[in-house]
This record gives sequence, C-alpha cells and structure tokens, in this order.
Amino acid sequence: MKKLIALFAVSAVASTSAIAAVAISGSASVSYDDNGSLASATTYDADLSIVGTAGATSATIAMDVDGGSTTRSAGANGGGSAGGTVALTGVSMATTIGPLTIAADMFDEDDQATVSTTGGLIDDSGDNRSIAVSLDAPIGDATIGLDNSGDVTVSGTFSGVTVSHTVKQGADTTTGSASIAGMDVSLTNDAGSTTWTIGTTVAGTAITVGSDKSISAVFGVTGNTVTVAHVSERASRLSTTATKHPVSQKDAYTTIAVARDLTSGAALGATYNTFDSSLTLKASVAF
Repeated sequence: MKKLIALFAVSAVASTSAIAAVAISGSASVSYDDNGSLASATTYDADLSIVGTAGATSATIAMDVDGGSTTRSAGANGGGSAGGTVALTGVSMATTIGPLTIAADMFDEDDQATVSTTGGLIDDSGDNRSIAVSLDAPIGDATIGLDNSGDVTVSGTFSGVTVSHTVKQGADTTTGSASIAGMDVSLTNDAGSTTWTIGTTVAGTAITVGSDKSISAVFGVTGNTVTVAHVSERASRLSTTATKHPVSQKDAYTTIAVARDLTSGAALGATYNTFDSSLTLKASVAF
C-alpha cells in the first residue's frame, strides 16, 4: 500500500510539472553617487519577475522587492516582526485561442507624477487595467488588435518595413521601423507630433541620432563597454491642461558611462554626468 501511495505521489508531481512551469528572474544593484558639489547618496534596487506557463497560457507577476520599508518593528510580544513590504509593479495574463491572442493587464498602477519637472500627471488617471484582443488575420502579414477602450491597432512587416497604426479618438499613433542601407530608422507620429531616430554602426561604434538633437555612441575598449550620450536642452512649457504639471527648463548635458562584466557574475559601471559634474558607481547582477 505504501508503495502505491508513493507511486501515486510521484506521478502526480510529474503530471503537474508537465502541465505548468514557473520561471523566476530578477536583478539587484547598489549605486553610489557623489552628486558633484552636493551631498553624496547611496541607492538600492532589487526586482523580481515570476512567470508561470501552462500550455498556451502564461501569467506574470513583477515586483519591486525594495519598494517598501525594510526595517523591523516591535511585535505584540515585543519580539519584533519584519515590517518590509513588496511593491507590485505588474500583473498580467495572456492566452491563445486559435488565431486569437487575449492579454489582460490586471495591475492598476498609480501614474501620478511624484515630481513636477517633466510634465507628468498631477493626479492618478484612474483604473489602468485593460484587456486587449489581437487577431492574426489572413490579411497578408498584418495583425489586428482591439482593446476594451475601443482602440484598434493594425501592425505587420511589409517588404522589410515594420509598421503599427493605432486608431483612437483624437490621438492616432503610427510607428514604423526599417533597416535601409545599413541604417536602422524608426518613426513615431503621436497625435500629429513626429519623432524619429536613426542608428548605424561605423568602425565598431554604434551611433544613434534623434530628432530631439540627441546623439549617443556605444563602443568597446579593452573589454569595457563605453557609452557617450548627449541630451539636448529641454525647454520650459506651461501646463496645457489642468491634469498635467508644467515642464521645467533644463540645460543640455553629456554622460560618459563605462561598464564591465566581472568574472564573479556581477557587472560594474561608472557614469560621469556633465550636468552636475557627478560620478556614479554601480554594481549590479541579473539572473
């Protein structure tokens, strides 16, 4: 009898493993910033992602592990208890039914801006949860998508050019990308405002230029990855509606970053920022 019970337990575990799978990934980092002439600061970041898959269905939970307090508070008996909390950053589920793909975003994030320097929302926009349905329709290589807000998206790759167009009331969005003569070109038109980037590689250096006059170059030097980026001046802008903060002016600046993967599995990086003459050192690991 004991052997039959044990055999049943083993077969049950094997069946569960065959049906569902769980993948865990994450990252952690510690950064020290001398902040130029201001007081130095040390920041910490740790994130975790759990993905469960059963057949054609997957569920994902993303967490900011250091999102809450990590101190200990006294318990009822005086012994103390962990007071730390984990902040959710995303919960979603996706499944495929024939030619249909259904994706549900079940996380209602607070998108209220914590600072008023970049024109973010003054108040939370409300319930951000949504459901999107896409149909891999037999219209060439096009895919048609519809979400519960009524937005319709048509996307696909045609003759090497990837195009996506979203129809929504008063704010249609079109994006396109292609590789032409060794250059990667991308275009975005959002409610009539167009931005673009062009990237190419010259003598081992990856260069990207943007319509906002930004430019970056990435190249390798003796096992290190060096990134030089210039960010153009940000002009001030008054709030256009009662829902958004105004945008503050910021001078142009350049950053120089050096990163290296260590044999220990960690990565070490150093970034110098000309805006405030600050140097940031960062140690990180991802798994």
